[in-house]
Parts: sequence; structure tokens; C-alpha cells
Amino acid sequence: MDEAIFKDVRTLLAGLMSEDESTISPTTHLERDLRADSLRLYEILMAVEDKFSLPGIPEEEARNIKTVADIVQYVEASKVSG
Repeated sequence: MDEAIFKDVRTLLAGLMSEDESTISPTTHLERDLRADSLRLYEILMAVEDKFSLPGIPEEEARNIKTVADIVQYVEASKVSG
């Protein structure tokens, strides 16, 4: 896992979810641990797209993003293929 991407994602999530960064780890579950509902999940993904200059995350990919590690892996894969 790319530590720089993880740190950026953690900072982004902490700001969006009003959480302390120290409580967010790669295994943090977006819905269960951060209490993100479907609207908040959409906002998170939009913020990730903006932060990392990614094209729109396809809906089928978005459904598979459940944890912080999933976001990091998606960003890593997008940077490699993009």
C-alpha cells in the first residue's frame, strides 16, 4: 500500500467525516466505522476523484469500495493504468 496515498486519503476522510486522523486505518470500514450513508459515500468518492485527478469512478467499481484500503488500492490502480 502506498503510504503517501493512504495519508492523503486519511486526511481527506478525517475532514469529510469530522474524525480524528488517528482513528482511521486501512481497515476502517466506511459505512460501519465512519457511519457513511450512501450520500456521504458518494461525496467521499467525488472528493477522492478531485484529490487524485481521477476520472469518474464507475458505479460497479464504487460498489466494491468498502474500506480505506479499498480507496487506496483503487487510486493506486488508477494511477498505474492512467
